[in-house]
Parts: sequence; structure tokens; C-alpha cells
Amino acid sequence: MNKIEAIIKPFKLDEVKDALHEIGLMGITVIEAKGFGRQKGHTELYRGAEYIIDFLPKVKLEIVCPDDMTERAIEAIMTAARTGRIGDGKIFVTPVSDVIRIRTGERGADAV
Repeated sequence: MNKIEAIIKPFKLDEVKDALHEIGLMGITVIEAKGFGRQKGHTELYRGAEYIIDFLPKVKLEIVCPDDMTERAIEAIMTAARTGRIGDGKIFVTPVSDVIRIRTGERGADAV
């Protein structure tokens, strides 16, 4: 199993969720986040004063899926989240050694 963490633009969340649902992935954790990479933020004017916005709103998705679904999930996220502009986000993949469902005690793929 693998854990996929994806940082995406907030307005792309519904498209990514639908794309993951289409390939059969149902479980997803969504976390509101702020950050920056190469974008480095931007400046805004408010009541005549200029403010530097360093941290931009992002959404972090966490998905645990079987090894055979990982590449399809990555492709689904990339296709749905891509705008072609800077700040589209990143995807991180890490191996998961075990998963335990607290309610039933199921382990491994059955717990996902």
C-alpha cells in the first residue's frame, strides 16, 4: 500500500475528488493548508496599504491505496488538478506498512 499526499489549488478539489471516485477510490482526507513554493506569494492592496501575502491557500489530500491503484490515482490527480500555471501543486508517495481500522480491528488492505 501507498500513501499519496497531494497539495493542490482549492478550486480544483471537486474535480480531483470526482476523478478519484471514477477510478474507484472512495476514502480521502482533505486538510486546508497554506504555503508557497516557487509562487512566493503576491501583494494585495487593502484600504490603500500594500500587504504581502506570503502563504497562499492550498488543499492537502491524503489517500491510502493498494499498490496496483497508485499510478492510476496519481494520473487522476495530475489530470484533474493541472491548470498549466505555476502553483498547481505537488504529489508525494510513501509506502505504508500497515493500516488498522479502529472499529473492527481489520488490518492491511481490508482496513482501507
